[in-house]
Amino acid sequence: MQIPEPSAVPNSDGCSLQLRDDFIVETIAKLQQRISERFPDSGLCSLCGDLLQVARQASQRSQIIDRPILWIRVAGYTMAVSLVILLLWVLATWVRLPTQDITEQRISLSLFLATIETVSNEVILLGAGIYFLISLETRIKRKRALSAVHELRSLCHIIDMHQLTKDPERILAGWKSTTNSPRQHMTPLELNRYLDYCSEMLSLTGKIAALYVRRFDDSASVAAVSEVEQLSTGLSRKIWQKIIILNQSVPPGEHRHLSPPSDLTSPGDTTSQNAPPRNHDALNTD
Repeated sequence: MQIPEPSAVPNSDGCSLQLRDDFIVETIAKLQQRISERFPDSGLCSLCGDLLQVARQASQRSQIIDRPILWIRVAGYTMAVSLVILLLWVLATWVRLPTQDITEQRISLSLFLATIETVSNEVILLGAGIYFLISLETRIKRKRALSAVHELRSLCHIIDMHQLTKDPERILAGWKSTTNSPRQHMTPLELNRYLDYCSEMLSLTGKIAALYVRRFDDSASVAAVSEVEQLSTGLSRKIWQKIIILNQSVPPGEHRHLSPPSDLTSPGDTTSQNAPPRNHDALNTD
């Protein structure tokens, strides 16, 4: 199935490089179709369906995180205007106050100090309220982003569990299994495709995580997303090592039965950048 090339859509800053959530969802949907065609009714196909659902939710969640929380901003602006009005009122009051009123001691020292204390307390309270509201919006968005990123971190480990027992040496003729050894019924081609699908799912999981900090520049959230990307990349490297061992273990005459990892035909750049070189001596199929 032919997938359209990605289009450069300018964002609000005029930059033409932007991570598109709709392209990620489309890529995962097509990946699920490919898995269902080769491994129908498999756990991996069901897991990819869960990944697709998470991607659709991430598209909606990221848009919510990107949007400002209006009631917080309105309250903050109101308090900021109140603070400015209070300061202007105090300044205007002391400017209008005749100098002789002070010299004639019409205003006592205790009243003067009480006025200063009252104004100072109001300024401190309004300033603290403004700071609280400014940080409150960030904390609410951060909590939403970290909760979603934690879900993706768990999903990475679940994907890794699916390929944990898919070892290349189990398909060799000299392999001897024990009573409790996992049963292996895959051909070299099927095992290669299975491992490659897991690698693609891990790569796409990292791309989903990046959606949450697309326009939300929070250091804690960016760090959490980076951890998920590093986790998915590290697990993908383990899978690629298995694929390389599998390609090297199959005799040259049987290469026609073994497919190399397919290109992730994505409308966006959703392929892991740290993947090892592929074996082009084999047949390229999905």
